[in-house]
Amino acid sequence: MFARLVLAASAIGFTIASPVVVERAAAAPSSPPSSWQPAQYSPDQARQLMQQKLSCCSGLSFVFGNKISYPNSTVYDTSVASYWSLQEAQVEPNCVFKPTTTTDVQLAVFLLHIGGKLFPGQCEFAVRSGGHTPFSGAANIENGVTIDLQSFKQLIVAADRQTVQIGTGNRWADVYSSLDAQQLATSGGRVGIVGVGGLTTGGGISFFSPRYGFVCDNVVNFQVILASGLIVNANATSYPDLWRALRGGSNNFGIVTTFTMRTFEQGKFWGGFIGLTIDTIQQQFQAFTDLLSSPQYDPYAALIYSVVYNVTGRNWYVASNFEYTKPQAYPPFFQNFTSLPQTFSTMRISNLTDFTLELAASNPLGFRQLFATGTYGASAQQMAAIYRIANTTVQPINDIAGLKWSISFQPEPTVITSKAAANGGNSLGLSTSDGNIFNVLLTATWDNAADDARVNTQAKSLFAQAQASATTLGKTNPYLYLNYAAPWQDPIAGYGADNVAALQAASKKYDPDSVFQYQVPGGFKLFK
Repeated sequence: MFARLVLAASAIGFTIASPVVVERAAAAPSSPPSSWQPAQYSPDQARQLMQQKLSCCSGLSFVFGNKISYPNSTVYDTSVASYWSLQEAQVEPNCVFKPTTTTDVQLAVFLLHIGGKLFPGQCEFAVRSGGHTPFSGAANIENGVTIDLQSFKQLIVAADRQTVQIGTGNRWADVYSSLDAQQLATSGGRVGIVGVGGLTTGGGISFFSPRYGFVCDNVVNFQVILASGLIVNANATSYPDLWRALRGGSNNFGIVTTFTMRTFEQGKFWGGFIGLTIDTIQQQFQAFTDLLSSPQYDPYAALIYSVVYNVTGRNWYVASNFEYTKPQAYPPFFQNFTSLPQTFSTMRISNLTDFTLELAASNPLGFRQLFATGTYGASAQQMAAIYRIANTTVQPINDIAGLKWSISFQPEPTVITSKAAANGGNSLGLSTSDGNIFNVLLTATWDNAADDARVNTQAKSLFAQAQASATTLGKTNPYLYLNYAAPWQDPIAGYGADNVAALQAASKKYDPDSVFQYQVPGGFKLFK
């Protein structure tokens, strides 16, 4: 490690006094290494050299060679083109870094941290796991370095089959295809192409959430690289404040390279999509509310109830995803839905991988995308109001090329929010005191950047009106699911003042130079 630091320092005109100093710096992230000293250049000359000849990317190239790629190369172009949304795929970093070891990540973060201190406003970087967050700059960066972690594909099931170590470069379909073969599962994402890293540190909703809580509640250890380059294992007994912060605190503390998660025995189960006729939609809203409010909520039941606007026909249809994590078809808990007239069905007994790939197929890449979200108390009236508002807000933009406008309602009963406390807590701010709540996700898809402003304006209007309706009905809730939030929303504020304060304290403790606040500008930050 020290030899590589010497080479890297030489690349930017500096030298390191001794490995002892480097080790001390790594162990004490409260300050940058004090041993960076001018070599044959004065400090001003060294800065000029870095700025004029050796960008942050070329400095990294000196150390990492072909792990750094540039525009118009196959590796760079493939990485950038593989983002889910066009907004992210059209961001052009100065270079893409594809590390293959944790040491690579350590060294790169350490060097970028120092580069940012020497040259404020430069050496900014982004961190990518799967890259499914739709808005520009969330996991990519213009004129900076994108650290693409997709080579971190390790997947190791413990000998006792109780946990699995998951590299942050995995997509959930990668994880499930391996675990399915072993009759195991873990609480993870429902769309197969979504990356492990962002979903988990953002909270995470799973088909298994009624049984095991949010995805983040099931992480027993985060292997995380801090801004100092130090690797720590954050868990219930080691760095417990960081462990809790990473359970919902997103990319604000470091780079997680490995998640150790609980596993459980799981075979095939019943799931798929059902189309319901729009003429029974009021019955459907009541069925959803009754299901959500049930005092005996079935922990094997998961539901994504969606209404979708058909731009061509100027009408709405219902296409909902039902999952019952037992091999039992048409369980009684879903009867109020499944007894209604259907337009189509893909329901079947299959494995977890299959169901997540089915959901992925309904979320193809290559389009402009927007997520926006809200959370409300159980209410068929509020659902009906949101549906009406969704219809009125889409009408002024139904001429937009390629427009898709869908609203998904997802139950978050107390059987889910009760799990966090028993598993060490999280940062989300939800508990059984919130009662039975539901999440609303707007997914908007369209073709052209020229229409971005119009789509965002109508999305903002939709949620402003939905909030007004919820206030009237007494069904407001401040929580916003971070992984669904629009860039103009503030999900971390919705965690509550105590959780925000704890997250900010963890940031100051483990990242005192605020590298992951300002040098990593993408995502939702803790300090405004």
